[in-house]
Amino acid sequence: MPVTSKDNQWVKEWRRLSADAKYRRERGCFAIEGVRLCGDALASGVCCRALLYTAQAAETYSDTLQCLLQAAEHAVEISPELARYMADTTHPQGVFCIANALDNSFTLDKINMLGIYAALEDIQDPGNLGTIIRTAEAFGVRGVLLSGGCCDVYNPKVLRSSMGGVFRLPLLQVERMEQTIATLQQRGLVGYACVVDATAQPITQIKSKGGAVAVIGNEGNGLRPETVAACAQQVTIPMAGRAESLNASMAAGIVLWEMTRPSR
Repeated sequence: MPVTSKDNQWVKEWRRLSADAKYRRERGCFAIEGVRLCGDALASGVCCRALLYTAQAAETYSDTLQCLLQAAEHAVEISPELARYMADTTHPQGVFCIANALDNSFTLDKINMLGIYAALEDIQDPGNLGTIIRTAEAFGVRGVLLSGGCCDVYNPKVLRSSMGGVFRLPLLQVERMEQTIATLQQRGLVGYACVVDATAQPITQIKSKGGAVAVIGNEGNGLRPETVAACAQQVTIPMAGRAESLNASMAAGIVLWEMTRPSR
Protein backbone atom coordinates (compact mmCIF):
# COMPACT_ATOMS: atom_id res chain seq x y z
CA MET A 1 0.00 0.00 0.00
CA PRO A 2 1.28 3.49 -0.80
CA VAL A 3 2.18 5.87 1.99
CA THR A 4 -0.52 8.49 2.57
CA SER A 5 0.66 10.21 5.76
CA LYS A 6 2.33 13.63 5.75
CA ASP A 7 4.18 12.46 8.87
CA ASN A 8 6.19 9.82 7.02
CA GLN A 9 9.88 10.40 7.83
CA TRP A 10 10.97 10.61 4.17
CA VAL A 11 8.13 12.93 3.24
CA LYS A 12 8.99 15.26 6.12
CA GLU A 13 12.70 15.10 5.25
CA TRP A 14 12.09 15.89 1.59
CA ARG A 15 9.84 18.82 2.45
CA ARG A 16 12.34 20.33 4.86
CA LEU A 17 15.25 19.90 2.46
CA SER A 18 13.22 21.55 -0.29
CA ALA A 19 12.50 24.60 1.85
CA ASP A 20 15.57 25.13 4.04
CA ALA A 21 19.04 25.93 2.63
CA LYS A 22 20.68 25.79 6.07
CA TYR A 23 19.23 22.34 6.66
CA ARG A 24 20.50 21.20 3.25
CA ARG A 25 24.02 22.27 4.19
CA GLU A 26 23.81 20.58 7.59
CA ARG A 27 22.56 17.31 6.13
CA GLY A 28 24.78 17.35 3.06
CA CYS A 29 21.87 16.49 0.82
CA PHE A 30 19.04 18.11 -1.11
CA ALA A 31 15.59 17.50 -2.58
CA ILE A 32 14.82 16.94 -6.27
CA GLU A 33 11.42 16.88 -7.96
CA GLY A 34 10.62 15.57 -11.43
CA VAL A 35 11.60 12.55 -13.44
CA ARG A 36 14.04 14.35 -15.72
CA LEU A 37 15.96 16.07 -12.93
CA CYS A 38 16.08 12.90 -10.84
CA GLY A 39 17.34 11.01 -13.88
CA ASP A 40 19.91 13.71 -14.67
CA ALA A 41 21.15 13.59 -11.10
CA LEU A 42 21.57 9.83 -11.25
CA ALA A 43 23.37 10.03 -14.61
CA SER A 44 25.71 12.66 -13.16
CA GLY A 45 26.79 10.38 -10.32
CA VAL A 46 24.58 11.81 -7.58
CA CYS A 47 23.87 9.27 -4.84
CA CYS A 48 20.12 8.80 -4.32
CA ARG A 49 19.44 8.43 -0.62
CA ALA A 50 15.68 8.01 -1.01
CA LEU A 51 13.16 7.81 -3.85
CA LEU A 52 9.49 8.69 -3.40
CA TYR A 53 7.19 7.92 -6.31
CA THR A 54 3.58 7.25 -7.27
CA ALA A 55 2.31 4.10 -8.96
CA GLN A 56 1.31 6.16 -11.99
CA ALA A 57 4.83 7.59 -12.25
CA ALA A 58 6.29 4.08 -12.10
CA GLU A 59 4.10 3.13 -15.06
CA THR A 60 4.52 6.34 -17.09
CA TYR A 61 8.27 6.69 -16.62
CA SER A 62 9.12 3.02 -16.24
CA ASP A 63 12.64 3.08 -17.71
CA THR A 64 13.90 5.97 -15.56
CA LEU A 65 12.05 4.72 -12.49
CA GLN A 66 13.65 1.30 -12.79
CA CYS A 67 17.10 2.90 -12.80
CA LEU A 68 16.20 5.09 -9.84
CA LEU A 69 14.72 2.19 -7.91
CA GLN A 70 17.88 0.15 -8.42
CA ALA A 71 20.09 3.03 -7.28
CA ALA A 72 18.07 4.34 -4.33
CA GLU A 73 19.03 3.33 -0.82
CA HIS A 74 15.37 3.62 0.18
CA ALA A 75 12.25 3.59 -2.01
CA VAL A 76 8.75 4.61 -0.91
CA GLU A 77 5.56 4.49 -2.96
CA ILE A 78 3.33 7.44 -2.11
CA SER A 79 -0.25 8.33 -2.95
CA PRO A 80 -1.12 10.90 -5.65
CA GLU A 81 -2.56 13.15 -2.93
CA LEU A 82 0.72 13.07 -1.03
CA ALA A 83 2.63 13.81 -4.24
CA ARG A 84 0.53 16.94 -4.75
CA TYR A 85 1.18 17.96 -1.15
CA MET A 86 4.94 17.60 -1.61
CA ALA A 87 5.21 19.14 -5.05
CA ASP A 88 6.68 22.54 -5.76
CA THR A 89 5.32 22.44 -9.33
CA THR A 90 1.80 22.93 -10.67
CA HIS A 91 1.55 19.53 -12.39
CA PRO A 92 3.73 17.10 -10.40
CA GLN A 93 5.04 13.98 -12.10
CA GLY A 94 5.09 12.03 -8.86
CA VAL A 95 8.85 11.49 -8.68
CA PHE A 96 10.93 12.86 -5.80
CA CYS A 97 14.49 12.16 -4.68
CA ILE A 98 16.59 12.94 -1.64
CA ALA A 99 20.15 13.05 -2.91
CA ASN A 100 23.60 13.52 -1.45
CA ALA A 101 25.31 16.75 -2.47
CA LEU A 102 27.59 16.07 -5.43
CA ASP A 103 31.26 17.00 -5.15
CA ASN A 104 31.65 18.82 -8.46
CA SER A 105 33.63 21.69 -6.98
CA PHE A 106 37.02 22.77 -8.27
CA THR A 107 39.92 24.72 -6.80
CA LEU A 108 41.72 27.80 -8.06
CA ASP A 109 44.89 25.84 -8.75
CA LYS A 110 42.93 23.61 -11.15
CA ILE A 111 41.70 26.47 -13.34
CA ASN A 112 42.67 26.24 -17.01
CA MET A 113 44.37 29.53 -17.84
CA LEU A 114 43.15 29.30 -21.44
CA GLY A 115 39.54 28.66 -20.46
CA ILE A 116 36.53 30.92 -20.04
CA TYR A 117 34.87 31.13 -16.62
CA ALA A 118 31.93 32.98 -15.10
CA ALA A 119 32.03 34.60 -11.67
CA LEU A 120 28.71 35.50 -10.04
CA GLU A 121 28.54 37.99 -7.21
CA ASP A 122 25.44 38.11 -4.99
CA ILE A 123 22.98 36.68 -7.54
CA GLN A 124 19.84 36.38 -5.42
CA ASP A 125 17.12 35.17 -7.75
CA PRO A 126 17.12 31.35 -8.03
CA GLY A 127 15.73 31.48 -11.56
CA ASN A 128 18.54 33.79 -12.66
CA LEU A 129 21.22 31.64 -11.05
CA GLY A 130 19.91 28.44 -12.59
CA THR A 131 19.55 30.01 -16.03
CA ILE A 132 23.10 31.38 -15.92
CA ILE A 133 24.47 27.96 -14.97
CA ARG A 134 22.47 26.35 -17.79
CA THR A 135 23.74 28.94 -20.28
CA ALA A 136 27.33 28.63 -19.08
CA GLU A 137 27.24 24.87 -19.59
CA ALA A 138 25.70 25.25 -23.05
CA PHE A 139 28.44 27.67 -24.17
CA GLY A 140 31.31 25.53 -22.90
CA VAL A 141 32.28 27.67 -19.92
CA ARG A 142 34.80 25.73 -17.83
CA GLY A 143 33.29 26.55 -14.44
CA VAL A 144 31.35 29.05 -12.36
CA LEU A 145 32.60 30.89 -9.29
CA LEU A 146 29.93 31.88 -6.76
CA SER A 147 30.22 34.48 -4.01
CA GLY A 148 28.83 33.76 -0.56
CA GLY A 149 26.00 36.18 -1.31
CA CYS A 150 24.57 34.01 -4.09
CA CYS A 151 21.50 31.91 -3.39
CA ASP A 152 21.94 28.20 -2.75
CA VAL A 153 22.60 26.16 -5.90
CA TYR A 154 20.39 23.38 -4.49
CA ASN A 155 17.36 25.64 -4.25
CA PRO A 156 14.57 23.81 -6.14
CA LYS A 157 14.12 26.72 -8.57
CA VAL A 158 17.87 26.76 -9.31
CA LEU A 159 17.79 23.03 -10.01
CA ARG A 160 14.85 23.33 -12.39
CA SER A 161 16.08 26.38 -14.30
CA SER A 162 19.60 24.96 -14.64
CA MET A 163 18.12 21.84 -16.31
CA GLY A 164 20.61 19.66 -14.46
CA GLY A 165 23.57 21.96 -15.10
CA VAL A 166 24.15 22.19 -11.34
CA PHE A 167 25.06 18.50 -11.39
CA ARG A 168 27.49 18.74 -14.30
CA LEU A 169 29.20 22.14 -14.34
CA PRO A 170 32.19 22.63 -11.99
CA LEU A 171 31.30 25.15 -9.27
CA LEU A 172 33.47 27.00 -6.76
CA GLN A 173 32.23 28.93 -3.72
CA VAL A 174 34.47 31.89 -2.84
CA GLU A 175 34.44 34.13 0.22
CA ARG A 176 35.71 37.37 -1.30
CA MET A 177 35.25 37.80 -5.02
CA GLU A 178 37.69 40.69 -5.40
CA GLN A 179 40.51 38.68 -3.83
CA THR A 180 39.72 35.67 -5.99
CA ILE A 181 39.72 37.75 -9.18
CA ALA A 182 43.03 39.35 -8.18
CA THR A 183 44.55 35.90 -7.62
CA LEU A 184 43.32 34.61 -10.98
CA GLN A 185 44.71 37.65 -12.79
CA GLN A 186 48.10 37.13 -11.17
CA ARG A 187 48.05 33.66 -12.72
CA GLY A 188 47.19 34.96 -16.20
CA LEU A 189 43.40 34.97 -16.40
CA VAL A 190 41.85 38.31 -17.46
CA GLY A 191 38.96 39.59 -15.35
CA TYR A 192 36.14 41.45 -17.12
CA ALA A 193 33.75 43.37 -14.87
CA CYS A 194 30.31 43.49 -16.48
CA VAL A 195 28.85 46.93 -15.76
CA VAL A 196 26.10 49.26 -16.94
CA ASP A 197 28.33 52.12 -18.05
CA ALA A 198 28.45 53.77 -21.47
CA THR A 199 32.16 54.52 -20.98
CA ALA A 200 33.06 50.83 -20.56
CA GLN A 201 34.36 48.73 -23.45
CA PRO A 202 31.52 47.15 -25.48
CA ILE A 203 31.59 43.38 -24.99
CA THR A 204 31.34 42.99 -28.77
CA GLN A 205 34.80 44.56 -29.12
CA ILE A 206 36.66 42.23 -26.78
CA LYS A 207 39.41 40.49 -28.79
CA SER A 208 41.31 38.64 -26.08
CA LYS A 209 42.43 35.16 -27.16
CA GLY A 210 43.52 33.92 -23.74
CA GLY A 211 41.68 32.76 -20.66
CA ALA A 212 39.15 35.07 -19.07
CA VAL A 213 36.55 35.34 -16.36
CA ALA A 214 33.33 37.32 -16.82
CA VAL A 215 32.28 38.81 -13.50
CA ILE A 216 28.53 39.42 -13.21
CA GLY A 217 26.83 41.16 -10.30
CA ASN A 218 23.66 41.40 -8.31
CA GLU A 219 20.33 41.96 -10.06
CA GLY A 220 19.70 45.34 -8.46
CA ASN A 221 23.09 46.66 -7.40
CA GLY A 222 25.48 45.14 -9.89
CA LEU A 223 29.05 44.40 -8.85
CA ARG A 224 30.60 45.70 -5.67
CA PRO A 225 33.02 48.60 -6.29
CA GLU A 226 35.99 46.64 -4.94
CA THR A 227 35.24 43.78 -7.34
CA VAL A 228 35.05 46.15 -10.30
CA ALA A 229 38.36 47.66 -9.25
CA ALA A 230 39.98 44.22 -9.06
CA CYS A 231 39.15 43.42 -12.70
CA ALA A 232 41.52 44.30 -15.55
CA GLN A 233 38.76 45.76 -17.69
CA GLN A 234 35.15 46.93 -17.52
CA VAL A 235 32.80 45.77 -20.27
CA THR A 236 29.21 46.60 -21.09
CA ILE A 237 26.46 45.51 -23.46
CA PRO A 238 25.61 48.24 -25.98
CA MET A 239 21.88 48.96 -25.90
CA ALA A 240 19.51 51.04 -27.98
CA GLY A 241 16.21 52.39 -26.74
CA ARG A 242 15.33 53.56 -23.25
CA ALA A 243 16.05 50.42 -21.21
CA GLU A 244 18.77 51.08 -18.64
CA SER A 245 19.79 47.49 -18.10
CA LEU A 246 19.02 43.85 -18.84
CA ASN A 247 17.90 40.99 -16.64
CA ALA A 248 20.98 39.42 -15.00
CA SER A 249 20.60 36.04 -16.70
CA MET A 250 19.99 37.66 -20.11
CA ALA A 251 23.05 39.88 -19.69
CA ALA A 252 25.15 36.91 -18.60
CA GLY A 253 24.03 34.95 -21.67
CA ILE A 254 25.08 37.73 -24.04
CA VAL A 255 28.43 38.24 -22.33
CA LEU A 256 29.26 34.53 -22.18
CA TRP A 257 28.29 34.03 -25.81
CA GLU A 258 30.60 36.84 -26.91
CA MET A 259 33.43 35.47 -24.80
CA THR A 260 33.13 31.87 -25.93
CA ARG A 261 32.20 32.14 -29.62
CA PRO A 262 34.93 30.66 -31.85
CA SER A 263 35.47 33.82 -33.91
CA ARG A 264 36.09 36.18 -31.03
